[in-house]
Amino acid sequence: MMRRKDREITDFQELIAIMKKCDVCRIALNDSSGYPYILPLNFGMEIEGEKVILYFHGAPEGKKYELMQADSRVSFEMDYGHALEMAEDTNSCRCSMKYESVIGRGKIVMPADEEKKKALDCLMAQYHGTGRSFFYDDEVVARTKVFRLEVISMTGKRR
Repeated sequence: MMRRKDREITDFQELIAIMKKCDVCRIALNDSSGYPYILPLNFGMEIEGEKVILYFHGAPEGKKYELMQADSRVSFEMDYGHALEMAEDTNSCRCSMKYESVIGRGKIVMPADEEKKKALDCLMAQYHGTGRSFFYDDEVVARTKVFRLEVISMTGKRR
């Protein structure tokens, strides 16, 4: 339950618009040490009706994959539009921050190799726009691992 309802964003299209402006998605994995393991990642996004799928890529092995295999549940966060606002009275030291953010939960899925290029196309479209064709070196694709986050719930906040 969000404390500041006046700042909450629940409209699906508004959430998607914010996500499209972001360049990093942070995912939090469950670590057996009792602390979350947080990763800032480049991402791509696919929308199917009101279902959101986030795609990520990385090296073929590492701690994140061990944690994902142990527990596929994750939380995510992305934000955009940061601007510090100072009070009119410069002696008061009151300030606030403008921002837009989306947080949510989901499950990690390891897609089949046939889905790799689709995932990479989604990633490239996030940073270079849609309507372009992208070509990938088969050797690089072979040693790149992709994974997706199937979003279960999300909400946003704006100030």
